[in-house]
Amino acid sequence: MKAPVKVLAVDIGGTNVKILATGQKDRRKFPSGKGLTPRRMVTRVKQLAKDWQYDVVSIGYPGVLRDGRPVAEPKNLAKGWVRFDFEAAFGCPVKMINDAAMQALGSYRRGTMLFLGLGTGLGTALVVDGTVVPMELGHLSLGGRTFEDDLGVAGLKRLGGKKWRKRVEAVVERFVSALLLDEVVLGGGNAKKLKRLPMGCRMGDNANAFLGGFRLWEAGRK
Repeated sequence: MKAPVKVLAVDIGGTNVKILATGQKDRRKFPSGKGLTPRRMVTRVKQLAKDWQYDVVSIGYPGVLRDGRPVAEPKNLAKGWVRFDFEAAFGCPVKMINDAAMQALGSYRRGTMLFLGLGTGLGTALVVDGTVVPMELGHLSLGGRTFEDDLGVAGLKRLGGKKWRKRVEAVVERFVSALLLDEVVLGGGNAKKLKRLPMGCRMGDNANAFLGGFRLWEAGRK
């Protein structure tokens, strides 16, 4: 019988890069930011994970991908990600997925679920019957602004906590109606600023990003 594949999951954020491998209990992290190139990311990840065993790597990328490859540079990191050869750098098979989509996959339970990552921006991903559909709903315009302008950290600063929370509830209600959702999972650092969850929502957990990274390599999943 073939042994189960051991996965190293890498969650790239605008503030930190967090990693966890199959069978490990404690995640490890290091700062990211505007100076983080893909080469520096790989070097640092390999250093942190040098005492872990893994066969493959999952990467949650903070940007747009097509066919598992970045097609746009991330807003909050250095450039050079679009044409970088991650498999050659890691020396093993690599699967890349949008960071919100990776957390959505790890958060999924049933039916049609929307993940909203309330962080620096607004990460979004839809999961339908176990299939991840990466989306950029935050870029949809509303008047002269986008949903990300309102629900991201800039919106929180502009609106203030009370108005921002009401705006989150209104946007969630709109998405539930438009996408015929069974449930919404709220994640990201600012989700904790909500005093109550909108109807039909449950709170996510950042650790679900790692579970999503592990699930990427389950049998039958592309």
